[in-house]
Amino acid sequence: MTTIVHLEIQIHPDHLADAAEHLSATLAATRAWPGNEGLEALVDDADPGHVLVVERWATTADHDAYAAWRTTPEGQGRLGEILAAPPVKTVYSERLPLAL
Repeated sequence: MTTIVHLEIQIHPDHLADAAEHLSATLAATRAWPGNEGLEALVDDADPGHVLVVERWATTADHDAYAAWRTTPEGQGRLGEILAAPPVKTVYSERLPLAL
């Protein structure tokens, strides 16, 4: 079952100008990871430093493997250099059956 991950980040005001460059470099590795089905970065209309990265994964296990890799020296990117606070990650893998 597809897993959706929301990664909410707050970019430090001093780094807004180079945020796209940092995000592009970091997210290129995310896109290339096996099981990643796509992602997008959404910018808050009221706060350009508030970004929501929405990732789609084939399975939760695919995302878990990716997240584990990100904790290794090889997987650590430079995104942390531009953040004003630690990112907040939420994983959605269950769905409510809705009668529409």
